[in-house]
Amino acid sequence: MFTFKPLDGLPDVVLVEPARHGDVRGWFAEVYKRSEFAANGIAAEFRQDNHSLSAEEGTLRGIHYQVAPFAQGKLIRVVAGEIYDVAVDIRRDSATFGHWASTNLTGAELAMLWIPEGFAHGFQTLAPHTQVVYKTTAEYSRAHERGIRWDDPALRIPWPVAEPRLAQRDREWPLLSSIR
Repeated sequence: MFTFKPLDGLPDVVLVEPARHGDVRGWFAEVYKRSEFAANGIAAEFRQDNHSLSAEEGTLRGIHYQVAPFAQGKLIRVVAGEIYDVAVDIRRDSATFGHWASTNLTGAELAMLWIPEGFAHGFQTLAPHTQVVYKTTAEYSRAHERGIRWDDPALRIPWPVAEPRLAQRDREWPLLSSIR
């Protein structure tokens, strides 16, 4: 059993909470069940699974997306540590274009974030040795990869760690106003 909760401001971005069943041995949870996801409007077919480790608190990855035909929906889950997770609506024809929503995900909980195609995604680690796993609906394609500056003044995302650890490419992405 799962609980599906749209994030405030971006109803297409959904927090998914699996039920945890525990006893004296520990616990068990189904973290993905296609039929339940489809019954709740997430009929994604996943093509690739990714796993990242960020060694230091404050590491920022993003804000990334891919363009068609490799646009990706993502199902994000933290298995160790904690992240501040952000989705930005980049659908030009959307009433919420340029709006963003965020939530914290932790390895201590089982909550996941569904981010459909048409959204950019980024996260910042809030603990050392944070591990994030995520499923994508399209395979990675370097030629179709894009991004938005993490500190875009139009977005005004309040990243928890003011001086993040960034890859050089994440410092150089264009502003939202410049993306096609």
